Formats: sequence, C-alpha cells, structure tokens
Amino acid sequence: MGVDLRQVVAGILTLTMFVMLGQMIKRDHFDSAQETFPGDRHVNLENAKIAKQSLVTLPEKSEGPWKGDDEELKACWSKPALDDVEQTNGFVIFSLTNGPEYHVSQIADAVVVARYLGATLVVPDIRGSNPGDQRSFEEIYDVKKFVKSLEGVVRVTKDPPAKLSTRNLAVVKVPNRVTEDYIVEHIEPIYRNKGTIRLATYFPSVNMKKTDKGSSSDSVACLAMFGTLELQPEIQDVVDSMVDRLRTLSRKSDGQFVAVDLRVELLEHKGCQGDDESGTKTCYSAEEIASFLKKLGFDKDTTIYLTESKWDSSLDSLKDVFPKTYTKDGIIPADKKKKILDSETSEFEKVVDFYVCSQSNVFVPAISGLFYSNVAGKRIASGKTQILVPAYIPDSSASAVDFITHYISKKNHLAYSCFC
Repeated sequence: MGVDLRQVVAGILTLTMFVMLGQMIKRDHFDSAQETFPGDRHVNLENAKIAKQSLVTLPEKSEGPWKGDDEELKACWSKPALDDVEQTNGFVIFSLTNGPEYHVSQIADAVVVARYLGATLVVPDIRGSNPGDQRSFEEIYDVKKFVKSLEGVVRVTKDPPAKLSTRNLAVVKVPNRVTEDYIVEHIEPIYRNKGTIRLATYFPSVNMKKTDKGSSSDSVACLAMFGTLELQPEIQDVVDSMVDRLRTLSRKSDGQFVAVDLRVELLEHKGCQGDDESGTKTCYSAEEIASFLKKLGFDKDTTIYLTESKWDSSLDSLKDVFPKTYTKDGIIPADKKKKILDSETSEFEKVVDFYVCSQSNVFVPAISGLFYSNVAGKRIASGKTQILVPAYIPDSSASAVDFITHYISKKNHLAYSCFC
C-alpha cells in the first residue's frame, strides 16, 4: 500500500507542535517554581514540587533587598515604686551633650543615680560642642512628657533651688551604664558630703550589650532610655514632614527608603582612615556605600537619605549610582531651614538625623559608634530591624540577609533586655 507524502508531512508537523507545547508548559512551571522562592540559590525540591502543582498567581516582581517591619515590641520592664528608696534632700544636676545618641544614655545614667541616692533630678539643659552653646531642654524635647514618665520613679524638678550655686558643685564623672557598685563606691560618698552633685557621663566604650541581670536598676535604666524622651511638637513636625517627603519620592519602591549615616567631616577624621585594632573596617565612603547597596540589589530608583547636612562633592559617586540621594538641605521644609540648618549649633541637625534614621525602612551605618548603636535600639523597639552593616562584597551580588547587624541576628542589643 502506497504512502501519501502529504499525510507524512502533516503528521510530522503535528508531532512537532505537541513537542513544542510540552516544552513551553514545562518551562512555565519551572519559572513559576523559581519565582516562588525569590533570592534562594538552592530551591528545596519538595517545595518546588508543590509550587509546580500550584496554580497560584505569582507577583510580577519580588521585593528584592527590602524586608517588611517586624511586629512592634512591648516594654517588659516593671516600673519600680518611689517608696522603695530612702528619700534625701539633695539634687542631681546634669547636662545633655553631643547629640541625641548621647542624650539617650546620659538620661539613663542620671535617672539611675538619682533614684539610688533618693535625690531629686533636675531637668537638664542641652549643651553643644562650642563654649556657650546652651539651650533649654524644652527647645528639643517634650518636658511635660519627660516629667510625667518618671512620676513614681524619681522626683523631678524643672529648676534647682534659687539659693543653690551651680558654680561650686562637686562634679562626679559617671561611666555609661553605671552600676550600683560604682554608685556606692564613687558617687554616694560625695553626695552624702556635698548634698548636691553634677554628673558628667563619659563613654569608655560603646557598650550596648544585652543584660540578663533583671535588677531594679535595669528596669529604671530601660524606662529612662526608651520611655522618657519625645521630641517637642515643632521638631517632631519637621521630622514627620521629611519622612513623608522621602516616602513620596519613593513611589516606585512603595514608599520605602534607605537612611545612611554618612558624614563627610567624620570620614575625614583620622579614626576613619584605616581599620581599627580588631582589623574591622569602621567607616565607609560614599563610593563604598554605593557599591554595597548596588550589590545587595537596590536599584537606581532607590531613595537614599544621608545624614550629611549639605551636598559635598565627595558624595557624587553615590549619586551617580543612586540619583535619588538627598541630604537634609534637599528635603527639609523651606520655612525650617534657617532654624535647623543655618543655626550656630548643630544640635537640631543631629536630632533630625537621629529620628529620620530611626524611621527609615532600611538603616545603613557608614560610621560605627554610638549613633549607630542607639538608633539600632530605637529601631528594635519599633520593629524596624532592617539594619545593614556595610562590608566589601567581592561578588557581583549578595543577599541583604547576610549583612543584618549582629544586634538583630544575635539579639544581643540592650533593647532586647527592655522589650519583649
């Protein structure tokens, strides 16, 4: 029986179409399985099998390096009663200095000391780095909130007695995170003799390690550090408007933005010129930050906020990679520039930076130190745990998860002693 050549050709074409269709179906399922696990280099076979069988509609693009906030933590310290301490007639006086990252720790130490001594705490003034640079507490912070938060814990007064001469006060140096043993040995004898003392907190090291002691002084320190300081309304409005502006500029990333603590004058400091004694790099330039963020997968439309006040040419290398990079000068409300940026003191600028960095979706400390550590504490409390520590990345890409600060990955920050 003869073979019809047309039937043979038709059969081959039909078979070819089925083979092509089968390949298309298999490729669609494979791509879907990959998209189900964005960022994973090695897909679990069992999960892949489930994904191939699923008909769930997948998102068009993954979140990339962005990560959602964790649940906000709750304060787990107990508020000790004032009648647990013998009350005395003296006063503890102190000043807030060097910026909000120091204020948080200075407040904690002063409250712990005043409570242990049974003394009355005087609301502090705020002093800048230049002689004579002094302002009242309420110019930056909500004084009513401060006093109310300490009710029943320690007595607080806005002003020392008029007859008290502040010039002849005994000045007592206090190490950050002062202990009861230190108070007993070095502070209490002077207080008993003088009646009133002025505290001067110093920082022998950046110590933000978690404590497991659970003593009453730890509860007092937690309350003082995380429950007493709120910005006064005008300054809070400035911070809120800047954060809103940054979110508006970040439409393509669903309002998410990155804050980078990068200050040119500190990068030029000799402490940033090389690695520290442990061999760990402690400062990163604009060019290094640009490379770091790019390799983590942040795209060119990412909005970046820098703690540098006004633009400096050394920042151009970062803006070349991420055009939407801004300093305070570029986003601060025009009617607030004179007060915040053109002031003779930098106190307002530091405060704005601290609170914007505390609210960003991602925080990157280009400079190690107390600013980084205390911003981390504030972020942990609010669930904003996306804190990425810079490092040199030799590959062309990397996962942001690998660069989460040890404060978060190991939960060894002091904040985890205070919140749960």
